[in-house]
Formats: sequence, C-alpha cells, structure tokens
Amino acid sequence: MARRIPTLEVAIDEGRGPVVVLIHGIASTAVTFENLVPLLTPRHRVIAINLLGCGNSPAPDELEYTVDDHVEAIRRTLIRRRVWRPFTLVGHSMGGLIGARFASSYGRWVRRLVMAGAPIYPPLKSVTNPVERAQLGFYQTFYDYLKANPQFTGMTAQALNALSPIKNIIQVTEHGWEATKRSMTNVIQGQSTLTDLTLVSSPVELVYGTLDPFLSKVGTDAASRIDHVTAHPVDLVDHVIRPPMAKVIADLI
Repeated sequence: MARRIPTLEVAIDEGRGPVVVLIHGIASTAVTFENLVPLLTPRHRVIAINLLGCGNSPAPDELEYTVDDHVEAIRRTLIRRRVWRPFTLVGHSMGGLIGARFASSYGRWVRRLVMAGAPIYPPLKSVTNPVERAQLGFYQTFYDYLKANPQFTGMTAQALNALSPIKNIIQVTEHGWEATKRSMTNVIQGQSTLTDLTLVSSPVELVYGTLDPFLSKVGTDAASRIDHVTAHPVDLVDHVIRPPMAKVIADLI
C-alpha cells in the first residue's frame, strides 16, 4: 500500500504580490522567520509552512521522513493554497536541503531558491583533507548522539532557546520526536544536496552566517562553485536568521 503523504499546517499566509514560500529547519517552526516576514509582506504574499511533525502539522508513524516525503507534503500543501505559478522558495537549515530537492524535482515551480544556513555535507568518502574529514565525522557523531539521547536533546533545545533572540525557535516535542529523528537521518545525514543543486535550473542564493557552527566549509565551498549558485556570507551572524541576515535575504528577493 502506498504511503499517504499529508498536507501541512500553514502558519503564515499574509500579504499580496509574488509568492514567497518559507521552509524552516529541523525541530523548529515558522517562528524561524520572525525577522524576515515583516520585510517581505508589504510587496509579497508570504506562506510559511510547518514541516511534518512540527507545530501542528501531522507526524504519521508510517513515514520514513525522507527528503522526498517532505517535498511531497509541501507540494500538496501549496496546491491546496492554489500556488502553482513560479515562486521564490526560502529554506532555513534543513529547510534549505529540502528546498534544493524541491527545486530540482519541480523546477517550473521555483523562480529562485534561497538557502539560509543550510548544512551542506558532502559524502565523507569524497573528502580527502583530514581536517575537513574530521569535521564531517564530528557532525555525524553529534547527530547520532542527539537521536540516541532524547533527554539530552531536549535539555540542549531549552538551553539554545534561552540564548536565542527568537522565542521557542527550537521545539523538541513527543509529538514530533520520531519525525525529528528520521529527518535527521534521512535529510541531513543522508543528504545528496550537492547533486540536487546541479539539477536546479533556477538561480540559487546561498546565505550563511560566518559564525554558523553547523556549516561545513568544504560543503559550502563546493556548493558555491556550482555555476548558478551565488554565496552571500553575512559577517558576525550565527545559525539564526537575525536582522542582518533577514535583510540580505529580503534584498535578494
């Protein structure tokens, strides 16, 4: 029996004009874009979606939460909102990885792809520099530890929320725990984002903070060398879309 991919909660649908679709990252919600939405709504229709297992979106047990599962859920949700003309797609963190697959699969839908703070990790076997291999290996070990230790992951989320300028930017809930674990495995750790980007036909803007601890330099540099990808580093910004990064994204759109 084919798996049924549900539609998602639309947390924001505001403004009028060309459509901009916002996709947040892992264990988060549309609050990620708190600093960006006010910059866009005066001239755009802004749609922010909560991914599978996030916010009030469903988290069906039968799904593996692959990147294609997320893409199909987004596609079905946009169809329900009568969005099918080319739009700008903005993905933050894991949302950027999902956005790359969406744009590679449904290129006619996407006018421009903006990937903000996307953790692009190339296959470990393709990396020869020992320092870069060690960094990628650390990320894999770190994600495995988070998945195996939900209590530690919850405490870490609370600590990061306390430091974040955006309230409740990370949400580790019982409702979405399986979705978070499987998405971490299938979308982040098992990604093929660099391959996806070579198949995207629209312009891609790679926006990232120079202090972002989740980024792999080798992956970010590799993505930046793809012909239609342009890198936009934002000085003194970490993984969160703070006002300086929000302005860069809004100016690109």
